[in-house]
Parts: sequence; C-alpha cells; structure tokens
Amino acid sequence: RSRLMLDVAGYRAERRAELTVIANETIERVKESGEKVALDPMNAFERKVVHDAVKAAGLSSNSAGVEPNRYVVIEPA
Repeated sequence: RSRLMLDVAGYRAERRAELTVIANETIERVKESGEKVALDPMNAFERKVVHDAVKAAGLSSNSAGVEPNRYVVIEPA
C-alpha cells in the first residue's frame, strides 16, 4: 500500500501557513478567555496542522463531529 500526496502550486504549504495563523489566533483567544473554542470543519490534514500547533502551545485539543464535518476543539491546558 502506498500513499500519494500532491501539492499543486504549493497549495498544501500555503494552507498549512494559513491554518497555523488561525490556530495561533484561536490559541490566544482560549488563553485569554479560559474557555474552549470550536473551529470550522476541516479535513484530516488541516486538523493535524491545528492539533500540532495547539500541542506546541501547551494547550489541548480534540476532534469532534462526524466526517465530513469533523472539527477541532481547542481547550485550556
């Protein structure tokens, strides 16, 4: 079994950068308010990017919902 990942015209790299900004802004909101925040539905690649950013910031996150409407919930540590 093999996996093929395509990155046409740098889309994945650009999307990763966008998601990192969204995650960091949301992380700051969670830190300031102390309350959890749910993001819009995302695919698995996008959720993974957000989970990694949240973990690096020392907070916790989980995925909720059912495909294709799974989303990330960011919570205080």
